[in-house]
Amino acid sequence: MTQTISAFVAVFQPGQVAVITGAAGGIGRATAAFCAARGMKLVLADFNETALLATADAIAAQHGAQILALPTDVGRRDAVEQLRDTAYDRFGQVDFLMNNAGRSGDGALFGDPAVWEAILDVNLWGVIHGVQAFAPRMMADGKPAIIVNTGSKQGITQPPGNTAYNLSKAGVKAVTEALAHELRSQPGCQVQAHLLVPGFTFTGMTRVPTDAKPAGAWTPDEVVAFMAERMAAGDFYIICPDNDVTRDLDNARMLWTAMDVTENRPPLSRWHPGYAEAFKAFLAERGL
Repeated sequence: MTQTISAFVAVFQPGQVAVITGAAGGIGRATAAFCAARGMKLVLADFNETALLATADAIAAQHGAQILALPTDVGRRDAVEQLRDTAYDRFGQVDFLMNNAGRSGDGALFGDPAVWEAILDVNLWGVIHGVQAFAPRMMADGKPAIIVNTGSKQGITQPPGNTAYNLSKAGVKAVTEALAHELRSQPGCQVQAHLLVPGFTFTGMTRVPTDAKPAGAWTPDEVVAFMAERMAAGDFYIICPDNDVTRDLDNARMLWTAMDVTENRPPLSRWHPGYAEAFKAFLAERGL
């Protein structure tokens, strides 16, 4: 944990370089503002060029940060490699990488294959490309650095309905766990990995059908503040609560999901009518 804390302190300093995908809005934009407020140089990437340039201009005007905005399709490996090369060519280093780009969509099990492909390209392959393109160079630099991948609670509890999204975020969890293990196994490696798991957050993907923030949702700034606090504390799994769901309730839901396997229950039993009362009792035992 001491090494993680020292990495956090070393990374979020003036002059250090942050690369953030999905930076045009939501959690990515809030993270960019967090880094800029600490005097970091920014490389911001997003598929939406118009929104990306507007975000870069706004953050530069507010914080006076050096910002390089690069429209990027993270689903293409060559585009992510170009993002890496341009970041290093411009600033000579990458101290913080956030693979945050994501998309939603109706990825029902028997849904449109094109929707499945689009979701997996961005949410899963975008993270894989980011890790494989950046991590070896960051490790070789031999100094403290941090990689954050943005997952989802849906990748852990697997609620029925949007299977493509669940799969993509379950894959992000697996990739990030493997990355953390790999980094720990390398002698002298000072790169740290974290899995960010937001709660209900009011972003571009969640504001439809209203532009008014639901009472239960956190803002992206709240998510980023919590992420920073837990990174500094050394957490790998950064499981964010929100205004409706506590960490204790999240823990119970995740434990019940894991126990579908250990108790040999039907998969996704939490949503199975035959287990509704058992799940209520399970929560009640934990004071929830």
